[in-house]
Amino acid sequence: MPLKIAIAQINATVGDFVGNRARILDFAQRAREQGAHLLLTPELALCGYPAEDLLLRNDFLAACERELAALVASLQGIAVLVGHPEKRGSCCYNAATLISDGKRVATYYKQRLPSYEVFDEERYFDSGGGPCVVTLQGVRCGINICADVWEAGAADLARQAGAELLLVLNASPYHIGKRERRTEVLRQRIAATGLPMVYANLAGGQDELVFDGGSFALDSRGTVCCQLPQFEEALAVVELIDGELQPGTIVPAPCLEAEVYQALVLGVRDYLGKNGFPGAIIGLSGGIDSALTLCVAVDALGADRVRAVMMPSPYTAAISLSDSREMVRLLGVRYDEIAIEPAMLTLDGMLEAQFAGLPADTTEENLQARIRGMILMAISNKTGSLVLTTGNKSEMAVGYCTLYGDMAGGFAVIKDIAKTLVYRLSRWRNTRSYAIPERIISRPPSAELKPDQTDQDSLPPYEILDAIVEAYMEKDLSPREIIARGFAEADVRRVVHLLKISEYKRRQAPVGIRVTQRGFGKDWRYPITNRYRDTY
Repeated sequence: MPLKIAIAQINATVGDFVGNRARILDFAQRAREQGAHLLLTPELALCGYPAEDLLLRNDFLAACERELAALVASLQGIAVLVGHPEKRGSCCYNAATLISDGKRVATYYKQRLPSYEVFDEERYFDSGGGPCVVTLQGVRCGINICADVWEAGAADLARQAGAELLLVLNASPYHIGKRERRTEVLRQRIAATGLPMVYANLAGGQDELVFDGGSFALDSRGTVCCQLPQFEEALAVVELIDGELQPGTIVPAPCLEAEVYQALVLGVRDYLGKNGFPGAIIGLSGGIDSALTLCVAVDALGADRVRAVMMPSPYTAAISLSDSREMVRLLGVRYDEIAIEPAMLTLDGMLEAQFAGLPADTTEENLQARIRGMILMAISNKTGSLVLTTGNKSEMAVGYCTLYGDMAGGFAVIKDIAKTLVYRLSRWRNTRSYAIPERIISRPPSAELKPDQTDQDSLPPYEILDAIVEAYMEKDLSPREIIARGFAEADVRRVVHLLKISEYKRRQAPVGIRVTQRGFGKDWRYPITNRYRDTY
């Protein structure tokens, strides 16, 4: 007898029990209408993921239990495998419960609790100890949760318990290359167990994390027989006949630039939407970083919810103004120009006695950035819209940013996007519709805080800087190993030194979207006070 499994790629919101339950019920109804016998939901879909220290609160867990009971009472005509936390005595588990005909049929407890990268599950959960196999339409189905399939053990126990198919609930956050890695890992489990697998993943933004969905199913040979889209909610039904999953809908993978750009759009849309901000404010400079940020904001929220503010100084080039005006015309957003020279002159006068006899330096440059940050935050306070900062990963790495200046804001859209990738994304965005004037992409980058300034006055070329940052920060290579790859020792020393002394700035930076395997956020925990010195 065929078994039809509906994969529910749901965008859950942390703590929104009522809303998440309504989403699950909606997907269940749609799946039932398509003849599905089972709806497979993502990991912790009922409470959202990651709920972090909310999971330490008994009232939070009790509220989730009440919503689970309400979900059980509401479901008819289809079985649902739902992810939720479960408190049992002094223990708390990352659980998945099969609901059928108004009853809880079985509950599985996650066995592998990741505590690496952005994960911290050992802080919140206890490990389950055994398999859970349930029978649906005569098929014995084993249950695993996310990290259970990333190493041997849990899937093998399910197979030994008689499972013929493995159902996997996931909240697997996105980073570049993650989609391919998931498929590779599940193929390893299939090679060891011979079990076909159905993998449902969360879709949506949660603070700095983006869950890309991309749910899929693999037959017993490891062949993809169903692939859902990334970065959006989706529902697909996959059929098991005579022990084998049948071919279904396969959505092809986007190119890397499209994938990363979609992650940024989803991250912005959900951060502002789930937190109730009416719109976004971007300080436009005529440079490529603010241009890309503006495009992402418009694509995420719509032009009517985005406001661009240009704040020229005496050092702002005329082409920066004209390019900014052209870009806002192309995108159709509200645009204001507020000259900062009056504030600069006022502050110069106020500080004249304090700075007497001292040469002009970065202090005066930083004052310009802080004037702009103050203006943007004032508009934010008055309107309720959120300031999106425009600093990229290359700048955050080496501290090429100003505390309380260009770092001032509520959400850092391209915080994990290296400068070289900023250019790639900008060129890709223009293939969709022309939005970023070509001169913004082609001219040398500059903060425009003093005459004829360019970024490369004080930094190595971005191709070199980004490669050194990736090697040291993302891959944990030592300076000696980086130099052995052909980089000049002087460049390596400078970049590593700047990276280390800028930690205090990054600790005060707004949260931003993670797209690499290691971003300056949950998975970067270096001490500010640190006397360790690398060997060269």
